[in-house]
Amino acid sequence: MIEAMNLSSRLSTPVVLMSMLLAGVPAMAIADGPTPRSFRTTPMQKIIDAPGPLAEVTAAFARYEQALVTNDVAVLDELFWNSPTTLRFGATENLYGYDEIAAFRRARPATGLARIVTRKVITTYGTSTATANIEFVREGNPRIGRQSQTWIKMPEGWRIVAAHVSLIDLPKKGSAAQ
Repeated sequence: MIEAMNLSSRLSTPVVLMSMLLAGVPAMAIADGPTPRSFRTTPMQKIIDAPGPLAEVTAAFARYEQALVTNDVAVLDELFWNSPTTLRFGATENLYGYDEIAAFRRARPATGLARIVTRKVITTYGTSTATANIEFVREGNPRIGRQSQTWIKMPEGWRIVAAHVSLIDLPKKGSAAQ
């Protein structure tokens, strides 16, 4: 770590951090240990998860989740950005553009939508960009669902511009992934 810290005067912070990680320095030691001047908080880090934007997108995400499990198609359509560049990769479909996403919502069955969110990470970057990532389970389904969304604050409010949903098998009992 000392050798990497000495490099900090000649290299950028990302290069130094990557060098430390490649050298086997645990990430927590980098994050929690004494930090050289070049590792201190940058102006950008101060606006990650700023309280105002984080509260706004968290509320928009909660509204999306409620609309999803109750099949409120009007709200789901509202929360996706109405653009041909919006996309949604689902567990069984790839949808390009708002029109394909809206058509999918109208055609899908309105049953079996309930799910339990087991993990959620929402992060804002500045005042107009956010990601929302969850893991979820559905009763009777032995797989873990994962959902990732990119949200952008538009003049009409927070909108999803990209989404991905996938399913993976549950880890086997006693495995490291459990």
